Amino acid sequence: MPYRFYAAEISYFSGKVRPALRRKGIFFVEHLPTPAAYRDVILPRTGLGFIPIVVTPEDETWQDTSEILDALERRHPEPALVPATPVQRVVAYLLELYADEFLLLPAMHYRWSFPESERKARADFAAATGDPAGAIKFADRMSGSIAMLGVRPESHAAIEMHLADLLDALSAHFAEHAALLGARMSLADCALLGPFYAHLYLDAVPGRLLRERAPRVCHWIERMNHPDPTASGDFLPDDALADTLRPILELIGRDAVPLLLDTVRDFERWADARPPELEEPPRAVGFHDTGFRGARFQRYTSPYTLWMLQRTLDAYRALPDAERARVDASLARTGCEALLAYRPRHRLGKRRFKLCFEGSGA
Repeated sequence: MPYRFYAAEISYFSGKVRPALRRKGIFFVEHLPTPAAYRDVILPRTGLGFIPIVVTPEDETWQDTSEILDALERRHPEPALVPATPVQRVVAYLLELYADEFLLLPAMHYRWSFPESERKARADFAAATGDPAGAIKFADRMSGSIAMLGVRPESHAAIEMHLADLLDALSAHFAEHAALLGARMSLADCALLGPFYAHLYLDAVPGRLLRERAPRVCHWIERMNHPDPTASGDFLPDDALADTLRPILELIGRDAVPLLLDTVRDFERWADARPPELEEPPRAVGFHDTGFRGARFQRYTSPYTLWMLQRTLDAYRALPDAERARVDASLARTGCEALLAYRPRHRLGKRRFKLCFEGSGA
């Protein structure tokens, strides 16, 4: 029996899971997110109108891409996507956090702030679902939500500068290495493929930008999205990070880390004052001020950012002192140290596919 993967090519988070399924050589069938799929499978199983989901041969339902990839690693451990060594392991989770929580800004900006990209996205939604009327409603909702993310006129220039610098840094890295952590696909590659394949590569305006400015990044997208399950290759030896990865980490430390910590701190302030009987936070708990590269703007406060940060912190804090010191030395002066130093006051878990409070994060 195959796994069933309910997903779409232009879905951000579908693009994160698909390459992992292919790289591990898993027998799966991809199902489009049609109205019938939502009515008969996705909503009854999860209570949420989100893709992707995976239905296993045993009829289990997996939802949330991070948990899907965790489950795939447990069931199909080879080839491993998460490095066993401390520095590469923590950096893989750090890059996942960045891809999931920060790269939404350029991905959504380039899809919905440019009329040409928006027209194509609307047509692509209709093609994927077979429901033009429903696709229009969904696209209206998505295009109307970008200001909540922080995609506003005052942030456009900063977002575009960040992506340009990221493309240049990735191009230099992929001139020397096949993947982010060496010659093997990792969790980090899967996570970056979400925004890079589903949005930036497939959408009209950024698709041209990538092909003209960063052909090596385009080649990485193609190779990771269509991996050879028999290919050899490994992570860099001795738990090393490529010299060419450091500019990427410094870019994350300069632009993404302060913004992500602003979100987490604002959520924790809200959580401090919440009614004690409230067990499940809403998907957004208001707005906060943040910014990067001189741009200041408001964006919604998402509890999910804390849940994602916990993944990185859990990997880091589970290490023995000597290994944690190796991570600290590898990330010193990148700006990413502030993430690893953060000590949450609250901890979030999952129950029935929804976030819930689990107690103290310390």
